[in-house]
Amino acid sequence: MVDEELNHIIHRARRGDKEAFAQLVNRYKGHVYRYAAGMLGDRMDAEDVSQEAFIKVYYSLSGLDNEYAFSSWIIRIVSNLCKDRLKKRAKEQRLRDEPDEAIADRHLPDPLEKLSIEEAMARLTVDHREILLLHEVQGYRYEEIADILEVPLGTVKSRLFAARMALRKELGKEDRG
Repeated sequence: MVDEELNHIIHRARRGDKEAFAQLVNRYKGHVYRYAAGMLGDRMDAEDVSQEAFIKVYYSLSGLDNEYAFSSWIIRIVSNLCKDRLKKRAKEQRLRDEPDEAIADRHLPDPLEKLSIEEAMARLTVDHREILLLHEVQGYRYEEIADILEVPLGTVKSRLFAARMALRKELGKEDRG
């Protein structure tokens, strides 16, 4: 059974078995990278966050209470790292834009331009992008998302509904292009 095999690998990694930890990295690196890339929209940042996440997992693995929750736990770590990276980006952007707001206005995208799904996703709030990635791209169930985000089930459902509406609105700009 796959779950038993995974639990055995996690148990060995928790005891310091580096080969077992390498197996966890190999098993989850694609999943982690795809999620980070979807959140950040940048390959280099996604690679950095992925590496940072596995370092954090390595040093925190002993604190994992439930091996069955490993997938949710690692995505929660990646999610938090992505949010931190996005906050840092936003702060850096504000600092660059402050000297001349007129210049910043010229960099605003034309609202009539055609948007790809990636561009539309990038325009969503972090919460909306995150919930869509978790459910629609990564395939997590509502209950798993509630666990990952540490929010009530009703919040997951309402946030997912709002995120879908926001994405439709962004993609609707394509019709005017």
